Amino acid sequence: MDEIIVKKVNSQQEMDDFLCVVKKIYADCPQYVPEFESDVRGLFDIKTNPGLDFSDIQPFVAYKNGTAVGRIVGIVNRKANAKWKTKNVRFSMIEFIDDMNVSRALLETVEAWGKGYGMTHIHGPLGVTDFDKEGMLVEDFNLTGSMTAIYNLPYYPRHMEALGFTKEVDWLQVRINIPEEIPARYVRVAQYARDSIGLRVIKATKKQIKGAYGQQAFKLFNQAYENIFGFSELSPKQVDNFLKKYLSLIDTRLIPIIVNDKDEIVGAAVTMTSLVKALQKSRGRLLPFGWFYLLRALTWKPEENAEMLLIAIRPDYQGLGVNAMFFDDLIPIYNHKGVKWAETGPQLEDNVRELTQWKPLKPTYVKRRRCFIKEIDNNN
Repeated sequence: MDEIIVKKVNSQQEMDDFLCVVKKIYADCPQYVPEFESDVRGLFDIKTNPGLDFSDIQPFVAYKNGTAVGRIVGIVNRKANAKWKTKNVRFSMIEFIDDMNVSRALLETVEAWGKGYGMTHIHGPLGVTDFDKEGMLVEDFNLTGSMTAIYNLPYYPRHMEALGFTKEVDWLQVRINIPEEIPARYVRVAQYARDSIGLRVIKATKKQIKGAYGQQAFKLFNQAYENIFGFSELSPKQVDNFLKKYLSLIDTRLIPIIVNDKDEIVGAAVTMTSLVKALQKSRGRLLPFGWFYLLRALTWKPEENAEMLLIAIRPDYQGLGVNAMFFDDLIPIYNHKGVKWAETGPQLEDNVRELTQWKPLKPTYVKRRRCFIKEIDNNN
């Protein structure tokens, strides 16, 4: 009989096994996009992940007859539980071979771990914050993954349902082809916002974003996302960490910031050309050649698609043309850079305002992904 053991990651070897599991599972999967191993290691270090100031976190690895065949991370986000008045343990970074005994052992381990903290429900996949990867893919497994969203194999959600997990929420991603001309509606509305409301687009330098503009923009993100499922406010320390991690990868021309006549930031969008092919070629390592593929995609040979990472509008300016100003600014730049299509990050399926803003661009809605939830059995 096969022996399945789930261990806490407490050693260098166990962390190496945690990282290597995905290489085995996705060895022949062209849709999978790896993360840099250094970034994954940094998630568990208080020095590089300020989210651990208010979260308890524990990675686990599953072994079958001594071979690593699955992994999972348990997270108790105390800030989110306090905000939403819940007692949820999150599971994250779940990966497993197509063996129900392995997936069951991983999830039951996190249930037991969360129960030790007094949690009553387990849900996920969710990260420490809303800016981490979240949601298990349940459709469109044939489409290539992205830098900022989870890709998983088709059997994953089948395991979740068989183990008694149910849908909590679904997200969709919006995919658009970049038009050669700005849609007339956006041109008209953007002009109105400039002339009648006094809004304008600015492009901050990296130095300005690292300074006051970055903190102001993330203050806006905190405001705009306050009531979004599972969100917990980012601290100034987290913002600094986010900027340190991603600022060097970003072309500031692709970050339109909207200010009013008082120079207050009322809207911000963070977009960038994709690094998917570079990440795939790097196989999750910066050395020896990962840095080269990354640099080439950022400078010499950009990929043909863009990822729209974050879009936020101050609540009192929603519906006043800020969205149109984003597109009015970005479409010509995308065309100049040779970007053919773009894709958003996951958008909640019931966020009608967010999803309908794309209508003039004739969007398609792809990559449905799900947060699963289950009550923890307190009898065991």
